[in-house]
Amino acid sequence: MAARGRKLEQRLIPALLLALLSSAPLTAQSALQRFHQTHPAMGTIFTIDLYAPDQATADQDMTLAFNEIDRLEALLSNYRPSSELSRISREAGSGPVTTDPETFRFLTRSVYWSRVSNGAFDITVGPLLRAWGFFFHQGRVPTQAELNALKNKVGWQHIALDPQTRSVSFTQHEPMELDPGSIGKGFAVESVEKLLRAQGVTSAFIDAGGSTLYAIGAIPGTAGWPVDVPDPQHPGKLAGTIQLRDTSLSTGACTQKFFIKNGHRYCHIFDPRTERPVEGVLQTTVIDPSATDSDALSTVVFVMSPAESQRLLSTMPKVQALIFTQTTCTAIHWTGDPCRTPNLHKGSQPHD
Repeated sequence: MAARGRKLEQRLIPALLLALLSSAPLTAQSALQRFHQTHPAMGTIFTIDLYAPDQATADQDMTLAFNEIDRLEALLSNYRPSSELSRISREAGSGPVTTDPETFRFLTRSVYWSRVSNGAFDITVGPLLRAWGFFFHQGRVPTQAELNALKNKVGWQHIALDPQTRSVSFTQHEPMELDPGSIGKGFAVESVEKLLRAQGVTSAFIDAGGSTLYAIGAIPGTAGWPVDVPDPQHPGKLAGTIQLRDTSLSTGACTQKFFIKNGHRYCHIFDPRTERPVEGVLQTTVIDPSATDSDALSTVVFVMSPAESQRLLSTMPKVQALIFTQTTCTAIHWTGDPCRTPNLHKGSQPHD
């Protein structure tokens, strides 16, 4: 009996150790607490939810994240004359301007999306936004003569980047007005995502005013971070709920930034190719592993026709897109069939 008892004991001890070891990660995860903070920057409110072992750790991570956003805003704001982006806008028409490494990376990605989209995305769109009164919420319809005068001031093809010297110049030898609005918040979200991961954060949700989101990991014990996608064709209903995990979601919509003139509604999202606000599109939602790219693409597919978007995204299998016009719904690589029947429960509204 004693020998049999020892054999049983020998079998039980390793099994018990294995059980304890396998439950250790779960115990560590369950010890994490959820923390939430907000921060105004880039003309919107950034929100971060993250899981950390204690308040002090969460505060440290949040402070680093929000400081990073402020640092990028100081580099890339087109509302601050002192920013590097504003300096480039003023000086690059006179000759090459050497840039900060991050600014150069930002410009490189911006030019990439301009080229890939054949100009549907264009960081030089600033003069058009100003001419149409969107900078200071004073919407107006410019004359054709005013728009014609801007032709040499708008066009991504005028941006020349030199990776060897990390410099930028404008080939038409005139100042331009670079506008980061369609990619800047995504660029900031991506920078914060990388920073938090480097800090050891395994579960967090970064929200740039509702327009660009990124989920690090999942809410402990769940499949991801739930994100409602509104159906703009059926107000108060949802196209679906996404479990976002280690990826980004961006939404383009004209629910907040627009003006009405003579009964006509003008959206703040422009087609640089026509020099006019986009018409007929209600909302675009894009899921992409990169927050920078999802932000840019939500504008690209807003400006392009659904058919153009399908052709472009056919070469990008990791990208999912949902496009609502006033009369159509187009899902590209989207899981499920959100265009068929909207869900019946009330959803949140998209942000610009």
